[in-house]
Amino acid sequence: MDFKRSSGVLLHVSSLPSLGGIGDLGPAAFEFLDFLVESRQHVWQVLPLCPTGYGNSPYAGTSAFAGNPLLISLEFLSEWGWIEENRLAHLPGRSGNVDFAEVEKEKLPLLYEAAGNFLDRGPHEPHMHGQWRLFEEFCEAEADWLADYALYAELRRQYETGNWLEWPEPLCVRNPKALAMITARFGRSLQKEKVLQFAFAVQWRHLKDEANKRGIRILGDIAIFVAMDSADVWVRPGIFELGEDLRPLRVAGVPPDYFSATGQRWGNPLYRWEVLAMRDYDWWVDRIRRAMSLYDILRLDHFRGFEAYWAIPASEETAVNGTWMPGPGAALFRSLENALGKLPIVVEDLGLITPEVDALRAELGLPGMKVLQFGFDGPGARIHLPHQFTPQTVSYTGTHDNDTVMGWWRTASEMQRGAAEVYLGPTNGRPAWPFIRTNCNSVAQIAIAPIQDVLELGSEARMNTPAVATGNWSWRVPEKVWTQDLADELAALVELSDRGNDPLEGLAAPAPKS
Repeated sequence: MDFKRSSGVLLHVSSLPSLGGIGDLGPAAFEFLDFLVESRQHVWQVLPLCPTGYGNSPYAGTSAFAGNPLLISLEFLSEWGWIEENRLAHLPGRSGNVDFAEVEKEKLPLLYEAAGNFLDRGPHEPHMHGQWRLFEEFCEAEADWLADYALYAELRRQYETGNWLEWPEPLCVRNPKALAMITARFGRSLQKEKVLQFAFAVQWRHLKDEANKRGIRILGDIAIFVAMDSADVWVRPGIFELGEDLRPLRVAGVPPDYFSATGQRWGNPLYRWEVLAMRDYDWWVDRIRRAMSLYDILRLDHFRGFEAYWAIPASEETAVNGTWMPGPGAALFRSLENALGKLPIVVEDLGLITPEVDALRAELGLPGMKVLQFGFDGPGARIHLPHQFTPQTVSYTGTHDNDTVMGWWRTASEMQRGAAEVYLGPTNGRPAWPFIRTNCNSVAQIAIAPIQDVLELGSEARMNTPAVATGNWSWRVPEKVWTQDLADELAALVELSDRGNDPLEGLAAPAPKS
C-alpha cells in the first residue's frame, strides 16, 4: 500500500480537554479538527477506541468490537434531548489529567441515565422517532457482537470483575439457560448497554465524517491481542490457548528489550492460529471489517507477532522464559484481502525485528514504522534516522510508548544529545521542533508527531510507560493551546515538505461490508 505524501498528529480522544474529566467525541474534538485544518494536517492518529479494563489501557480492552462509553459526549446527548443540561452541572471540568475513578463515578451514571431516557422516550416522542429507527437498525447490523458484549458488560458490573472465570460456572461456560435467565432478569440494563454503543457509533460517525469532509483521515490502532478479561475470550474460548479449566496455558509478551530488562509479560491469551486457519480466519475478518467501519487507515500493533510471537508459560511471572512460536504469516492477510479487498494498513514493526519479519512485510507490501527518537542510541539504531528511510514508511518523532522528545532530551546521555545535534543541528535545549522538521523532511510517506511534541511538553505529558501497570493513559491537553501561531508554523512546514495531500487520494476503497 502506497500512501500519498502527508503528515499528521497523534492524539488519543481521551486526551482532549472535554467536559466530564476525560476527552470525548464532543465539542473539543471538533475544535481539534479546526486546528488540524488550519495546520494543513491530513492524518489524525488515535489509539484503540475500545472500552478499557484494568489499568485503563486501550490495548487491553474489554471488547475488540465495542466503543468506549466514556468517550461519549454528554453535551451532545443533551442536545439530542436524552438528558437535561442541568444534570451536567457538576461534571469534572476540562482541565487536568484524567482521573478514571472520578470519571466512572461522575460521568458513567449520567450516561446510563441518558440511555434510560432514550429507551423510555425514543419509541414515543416524535422528534426521537428517527433516532429510534436508527437504533433498531444498528442493533440488527451489529448483532454478531452487540448482544454478547452487552451481556459481558452487565455481568462484569454485577460481579464487580471482568475476570469471567470468577463468575458462577454456568455463566463462565455460557450455559444457554443461565444466559437466558440473565437476559430476562436484566433486560433493561442490557438495552442500556446497546443504547450507549449506538450513541458512541453515531457520535464517532459524525466526527469521522466531518474529518473526512475536511480532508482529514483517521488512522486507527488495532492491538494484535485481546485481554483475557474481555467479551471476546468469554464468547469464543475455542480460538484461544486455554486449558480445560478455561485458564490460559501461555500468554503474550515480548522478551527483554530496550524498554525492560525482564521483557514485558502482557498476559493476553494467545490465539490457536491452527483453529483460526481452518475457519479461514473468520474472527479476524470480522474484527478488521469492524475496524474499517471506524477508521480510514489501520495501524496493526506488534506486527512481528504475525510472523512469530513470544509465548510465555502462564505460570511465569516475567517474560524472560518464553519461546518464539510461528504466527499465521501471509495466510491471514490473504484471507483478509479475499474477504475485504486491499486494505490501507500500516504495521508497527518495532523492537526485535528479524529478516523473516521484514520479508513478510515486504511480501505484503505494507509500510512499516520508524521512530526518530530511537535513532540516536548507537550505530545499530540508525535505521530510525531519515537517511536510511525508504518511502514506504510511516515515521514518528515518538509514539505513545515513548517519552516525549523534551522528556527524552532531559534524560538522554551526552552521547545521545550530541548525536542528535550533529544530525539535527543546534537545538538550544528545545529539540522537539527540530525533530518534527527533520521527520517531515524525510522521504516517509506519512510523518506523524504526537501532540505532546508539537506543544514541546516534557515527561509530565507522557502517555504510557511500558512494563508499568498503573498511572498511564491519563494525560490531557491543556485548554486553549490551539493557537493560530502554532497552526501557521505547522502549515508552513507542510508547504515546504510537500505534505499537503490526502494520504488515500487515488487509492481504491476496501470492499464494503457483506
